[in-house]
Amino acid sequence: MQTGPERDFPATRDLLLVGGGHTHALVLRRWAMAPQPGVRVTLIDPNAVAAYSGMLPGWVAGHYPRTALDIDLMALTQAAGARMIRGRADMCDPVARRLRLSDGRVLRFDVLSFDIGVTSDLPGLRGFARFGAPAKPLGALADRWEQFLGRDEASGDVAVLGGGVAGVELALAMARRLRAEGRDGTVRVIETKSVLQGVSEAATARLRAAADALGVEIMENARAAEVTATHLRLEDGRDIPAALTVGAAGAQAQDWLTGTGLSLEQGFIAVDTLLRTPEYPHVFAVGDCAHMIATPRPKAGVFAVRQAPVLFANLRATLADRPQDLRRYRPQNRYLKLISMGERKAVADRGWPVLAGSWVWRWKDRIDRRFMAMLSDLPQMPRPQAPIGAAAGLAERLADVPLCGGCGAKVGPGALSAALARVPATARADIVPLPGDDAALIRGPDGSQQILSTDHLRAVTSDAALMARIAICHALGDVWAMGAAPQSALASVILPEMAEPMQAEALAEITAAAAEILSAEGAALIGGHSSVGSELTLGFTVIGTLDRAPVTLAGGQPGDALILTRPIGSGVLLAGAMRGRGRGAMQGQVRGPDLAALLDLLATPYGAAAADLRDAHAMTDVTGFGLAGHLANICRASKLGAELSLAALPLHPGAETVAGAGVRSSIWPANRAALDGLIGSGQGARYDLLFDPQTAGGLLAAVPEAGLDARFERLRRAGVTPVRIGRLVEGAAQITLV
Repeated sequence: MQTGPERDFPATRDLLLVGGGHTHALVLRRWAMAPQPGVRVTLIDPNAVAAYSGMLPGWVAGHYPRTALDIDLMALTQAAGARMIRGRADMCDPVARRLRLSDGRVLRFDVLSFDIGVTSDLPGLRGFARFGAPAKPLGALADRWEQFLGRDEASGDVAVLGGGVAGVELALAMARRLRAEGRDGTVRVIETKSVLQGVSEAATARLRAAADALGVEIMENARAAEVTATHLRLEDGRDIPAALTVGAAGAQAQDWLTGTGLSLEQGFIAVDTLLRTPEYPHVFAVGDCAHMIATPRPKAGVFAVRQAPVLFANLRATLADRPQDLRRYRPQNRYLKLISMGERKAVADRGWPVLAGSWVWRWKDRIDRRFMAMLSDLPQMPRPQAPIGAAAGLAERLADVPLCGGCGAKVGPGALSAALARVPATARADIVPLPGDDAALIRGPDGSQQILSTDHLRAVTSDAALMARIAICHALGDVWAMGAAPQSALASVILPEMAEPMQAEALAEITAAAAEILSAEGAALIGGHSSVGSELTLGFTVIGTLDRAPVTLAGGQPGDALILTRPIGSGVLLAGAMRGRGRGAMQGQVRGPDLAALLDLLATPYGAAAADLRDAHAMTDVTGFGLAGHLANICRASKLGAELSLAALPLHPGAETVAGAGVRSSIWPANRAALDGLIGSGQGARYDLLFDPQTAGGLLAAVPEAGLDARFERLRRAGVTPVRIGRLVEGAAQITLV
């Protein structure tokens, strides 16, 4: 059975892939099929997805949905058994083997590869930084184009700076989209020389004809002098109307590379035929950010794609210290250019008689879709099989869905209640029982009050720093829910087996991330304990101080409004994401942007909002038992019923879709069974999400209806988006759906 490096083997080497370009995406796919034991792979990119250059003009023209051109980097890293850190590199020390991110985080590496692309920013053009839109990076351009199309104005002129293939192709696509949507405005291409240099005369003639047909105005021998919000000023004094100015006038290297000590050629990283930097055989570069010393080539995606198998082989050879396995990259001298013409037509240019028309578009479309399918239909980790003679029940257990991370991995409410029923009551006067709450109230001899709680989570991300932020926010939820102020915390860390320098780095990342959040809340990390196990698991014991009576589950009043400060659905998203992608299984159901947004929210503390809710009649954080389970606890303790509106429930983006496909967290059946007879029957994804376990969930509070609008405004200023989801009512402790 092929197994992943992080799951079955201790990690001894760190490979950093800096940038989610096409070459690295293909390397990750190959890694998913053939991982290298002992290697921890990390992809670093600020975005959860990367735009595929081949389909961007088609999307701009309106021929594809946005999701069609997004390479899901989070899905790729998961399939490869790699970790993904969403960040932007801004310094590299190849001698010390350290990479710094823009947030100050420093990562060690044994081998590093750059695939960070280029920018088409125009720093020397006045006003461009404020009003212009670089054509690269592609994702940023896609966002700007969507914003432009979403304006209320029905018209808008566009100026494209640069008359190469990329600029003309974009101009044709934009003109087609504006015409299709019935918008007024002219798209103009501004080129300092003549357009389409490097393209054959026949292909140029076809593209010029397409421009004429779409009303694209080509302005040659013209140079821009200034960009404003409404126009483009040329050096000869002419003003060109332009509500959007796009820079496509050539590739610029990223400035921060100049401080790395790497050999650069016009700002691009110089590499040899092995795709390595000459001075540092452990540093590689590919794609547009690299300059091939022996065989310089234009910045074209075809080279990046063909570099992937060579880079994959050479990374493995270097990590294994097997120089005899290194391969040379030999780029082709001529390559096929397939250029979109705005409409569903394209030009094929490779030195032969030029081909053009609708059938060339279909040819290009098949090539592009095949490439994207290769990066979407990802291999899945095979499930272990029970050996012959295994104990009864093992095969069925192995056939179950994988155990979830976060709160989805916890013991169900039935088993937990049965275990807690065996715990004898304390006779200590300084410990106040709080039935149903997940924390203890401890009173000091001087009358002081402390809340003590503990929680731990099976990792939902292999980014240790991000997981630490999620885990500490999750643990603080019990303190916040009882109206206390965080004071201190102890960490409990289980690290996967890895080399000692990697362990030291992971512990430093975890403690620094947790301490940062605690410090912002006025608390401190005061120590902890660590051990080595099979996977990353983080827990925190937290202490909070109280200057008033605690907010418990038992104080709810009839007529109280039930408010929720965070969407639900984290459990189903995390469950869906961890099951991976593959043909016929979970394909495309958890999108990288949805998962990234979820993880960022789970790592965001909400102490300021909790402080505003310290006068709530009853309150709890929504975690492992799901919204319905925690609401039922309030109803039981307050001896009241509840009316709950399914339509009002706030949901994490993508959660309803994933739940509708039948995905469930490991603990979901136990959560549902625990509420039989206590909640109204229902069906559909929204109903099922009532029992979805939440990791680092928000607060569920029962508050008076009076002053609710003012409270909501205060909570929004505190950084949360509160939603009224129902109310408490007289009657039995049951939940009625309304």
